[in-house]
Amino acid sequence: MFKNLIITCFLGLSAVVLGAFGAHALKESLTLTELQSFETAVRYQMYHTIVLLFVNTYVGFSLKQKNTISYLFFLGILFFSGSIYLIQLTKITAKSIWFITPLGGLFFIIAWISMIIIFAKKFKIN
Repeated sequence: MFKNLIITCFLGLSAVVLGAFGAHALKESLTLTELQSFETAVRYQMYHTIVLLFVNTYVGFSLKQKNTISYLFFLGILFFSGSIYLIQLTKITAKSIWFITPLGGLFFIIAWISMIIIFAKKFKIN
């Protein structure tokens, strides 16, 4: 669990750094559309970092549930936000790694569904 919290803090820190980098250093080198894409990656990273803080401090989840949900969100951030960062910061084209971004989105979706199932069972919602 503590490892998950450290990774989560790193993800929050890097979201702030990348957001500032995008707002200042990339403002002149990216088009408006590219900058908006970069900002979307930062936003999704930060949103899911906040959720990870909840997941890893919520006493209602078992350690196994915390780890499973955390790894799904970690993979979501890596694939979704990471692929967008790669596309915007390098010469890698979206066409060459088109499948990675939606794969990250799928990891996010699976993590959210996992939490829905856990809460539904916990509070006996049918």
